[in-house]
Amino acid sequence: MIMTIKYWLMKSEPSTWSWEDQVKSKIDMWDGVRNYQARNNLMKMKKKDLCFFYHSVSEKSIVGIVEVVKEHYPDPTDNKHKFVVVDVKAIEKLNKPVTLEAIKDNKKLKNIALIKQSRLSVMPLKKTEWDEIMKISK
Repeated sequence: MIMTIKYWLMKSEPSTWSWEDQVKSKIDMWDGVRNYQARNNLMKMKKKDLCFFYHSVSEKSIVGIVEVVKEHYPDPTDNKHKFVVVDVKAIEKLNKPVTLEAIKDNKKLKNIALIKQSRLSVMPLKKTEWDEIMKISK
């Protein structure tokens, strides 16, 4: 059986949960998602999927890569039991952050969900989008 890795982007406000927090923690749950489309994306994630770690609000840039190490389960911070978490581990910090501005300026990324659905906190990426962002980060 061939496992196909999927690619994602996950947003976090650095004041709430930063790349540095993730690195210190090594493996942690990605909790607090309260949007149904983002929840559905979390539910599609599989072990070994890779996610860009995006600092939202003040920084607006992709700063690192995390890997899904545990598939979705109920979010312990959700009293209504409607939302889920996945566990992720820090894999690597990008050589240089990829800003939202750089993404918007790149024609190959014009259809990326980060631009089309700017409020969505967990979104899928195409392999070509992932590769282009990795190229920008070098």
